[in-house]
Amino acid sequence: MHQPRRLKDKIKSLDELTPIVQQAKQHGCATVFTNGCFDILHSGHVKLLELCRQEGGALIVGLNSDSSVRKLKGQGRPIVPQDQRAQVVAALEAVDYVVIFDEPDPLQVITRLVPDVLIKGGDWTPDTIIGRDIVEAAGGRVFAIPLMDGVSTTCIANKMKA
Repeated sequence: MHQPRRLKDKIKSLDELTPIVQQAKQHGCATVFTNGCFDILHSGHVKLLELCRQEGGALIVGLNSDSSVRKLKGQGRPIVPQDQRAQVVAALEAVDYVVIFDEPDPLQVITRLVPDVLIKGGDWTPDTIIGRDIVEAAGGRVFAIPLMDGVSTTCIANKMKA
């Protein structure tokens, strides 16, 4: 899959991204999917995305929308608005595409894209990763990557408040 160079070309709606992924699959390009809030980008996020990139031909990052983050993390979050978070994640060399979703979980995105590899951070066990059944039924792999100790958006936000 050709990696777009410009940020605006890397941030796609699900409707825009679906045919891109289908075409990539027809050409034998594996797709890797991970998702998260990525509220304050930190070294743990970068490590996760770099390790995800090593697993396939194209890395797609699902980004929780502002309303989705509020449902998951409560009022006061996100700290950074979704469009800015999407730009920062898209700016990373490891990332091919970013898709923003409003639901509390990425099941709708995973169902549409059916990635070859689905990866989450180590706070998830393989049996709790949302979309696992869909990816494995299509012959794909699902696993979690260990978290970096003491590195999280919540820790950073708490230090800023203190």
